[in-house]
Amino acid sequence: MTTPQLKSTTKTNLYEQDFYLWIETTAKQLKAGKFAEIDLENLIEEIESMGRIEKRTLESNLVVLLMHLLKYKCQPEKRSKSCLSTIFEHRRRLNKHFQDSPSLKTSLKNFFLETFAECYQDARQQASIETGLLLDIFPVESPFNTDECLNQDFFPD
Repeated sequence: MTTPQLKSTTKTNLYEQDFYLWIETTAKQLKAGKFAEIDLENLIEEIESMGRIEKRTLESNLVVLLMHLLKYKCQPEKRSKSCLSTIFEHRRRLNKHFQDSPSLKTSLKNFFLETFAECYQDARQQASIETGLLLDIFPVESPFNTDECLNQDFFPD
């Protein structure tokens, strides 16, 4: 199998024309120590993008977790194994997120604390939509703290 020929092999053009080939080429250049050949501008952009993705993943898991904790608290008659499973899974994902990157743990947890209130408001709105209950049913401020959210043994009354 041959590699497709690109119109131009400049660093930026390769990135724009064939992202996967750019990744392979960049990895080979890094492994070979050919640092002068690396498309540094796009490499930096991709690394920064990875950090943003990590944060968005953390936010997404937190919103889902908070929404299900709210539903669990506010609709005790509708508690299900599915809801418990979702709470468990998103706690697991968040805790795994913090365990997988020990050097980033502090900065991710700081981000977690900073974004908690915003995520709670999103979860509150989603819980209202999903349950059909009025938004006012759900407390304006989170009835759960960050430690409770991450604690596999915590379930609201």
